[in-house]
Parts: sequence; structure tokens; C-alpha cells
Amino acid sequence: MTATFYDPAGTAEEFPTYPYRLAPDGLATRRQLRAAGLRPGGHEPVAQILWRRGKRIAYLYRLDFAKPKRVATPAQREAIAKALRARRTCGVCGLVQPYYIPRRYGCCLDCHGGPR
Repeated sequence: MTATFYDPAGTAEEFPTYPYRLAPDGLATRRQLRAAGLRPGGHEPVAQILWRRGKRIAYLYRLDFAKPKRVATPAQREAIAKALRARRTCGVCGLVQPYYIPRRYGCCLDCHGGPR
């Protein structure tokens, strides 16, 4: 265990700091919140985890302030599907491709004559 990253009072860093895997109960990273079906709920982080000699950082959020993740409405899901389909539609031949059309070409690889 590296004691250099253990600063629960937050005197050396901006936030209270804990080493990897030693954060207290009641705090979670964004990834952990997402896995639990939660989101920070507009609240700022209250602590941080440092590891790999301080090169890696993860902010910690309070679980009691977390809110449930938002669910897209049917209209929003339809708009997203429409936008993703437009990204796969060729601007030249109009065919819907199984891949996203490269923005630099503006057309599918068949119309562009790209790599085969």
C-alpha cells in the first residue's frame, strides 16, 4: 500500500485523497454509479482516488446524493436511430451501408473508389 496518496483530510490535494481500492463506503466513481444504474445527479465530486504514482485519478461521488439514470423517451430513441441511419447513408448513391460513412469522403467507399 502506498501511503503517499492517503490524505482523507484533503490538506495536500484539492480533495480528500485515497489510494487505489481504499476509498470509504458511501463513495463511488462514475463507472461504479453507472453500473448501479445511478448518476451523480449534478453534484460535484467529494474525494478522489490516485494510483500509478499519481498518474491516474478517479473522482468519487456520494452515493446518497446519486439519482437514477435518465431513460430516453421513445421519441428520443427514434431521433437517435434516425441520426445513426443518416450517418450510414451514402450521399452519392443513397444506399444505407453497414458502416458509418467517412466524413472526409461524404460518400460510401464504393462511390469513393477507396480501399477494396
